[in-house]
Formats: sequence, structure tokens, C-alpha cells
Amino acid sequence: MARMIVVDRDGKEHEIEAKTGLKIMEILRELDYGVAAICGGLCSCATCHIYVDEKWVPLLPKRQSDELDLLNELPDFRPATSRLSCQVDFTESLSGIKVTVAADS
Repeated sequence: MARMIVVDRDGKEHEIEAKTGLKIMEILRELDYGVAAICGGLCSCATCHIYVDEKWVPLLPKRQSDELDLLNELPDFRPATSRLSCQVDFTESLSGIKVTVAADS
């Protein structure tokens, strides 16, 4: 299994093992300190908002317009690091990625 570092809303860092081939959202919603992911990954609610550590951003696929539209509506949107975790596949090349769960908006 690959690993991921998750910073919860209280600022506590957790190192977890996670299965590749899933969306990051699918991994995070199973954690007590993860994301709500109300729409189940349909890119329609933004309840899976995360911040990706800046060094990992270049390794991610570019945001599509529907993701960017939702992110732009959030009061805590960070142009460089905000992502919807339902839009990011967790691959072996992302093992070690650090993400922070965004505040509920």
C-alpha cells in the first residue's frame, strides 16, 4: 500500500496507508477526521475540499472547469493548492502526498 499524510481540521497530522486506484476523496471519507463528500464524487458539492501541499501540486492533473467553478465559490479557496479530492486519483506516484482537509464551508 501507498501512504498519505493527512492534516485534519485541528491541524493534527496523520500518516495513513491507502489503496491506490481510488479517488483521494474515497480514502478521506472513511476517516473520522476526513471529508464529508456528500455528492459521492460527482463534483457537485465541494464537501471534499482539500489543500494539497505545494510540492505535490505539479504532479496532479490540471483542474477541469467544473471543479474550478465550485472551488471559486468557496470562501477559503486557495488558488494554488485547493482541490476537490473527488477529482484526484490516488496513484503510486502520489505515495507520500500531504493534504489538508479544508474547513467546512
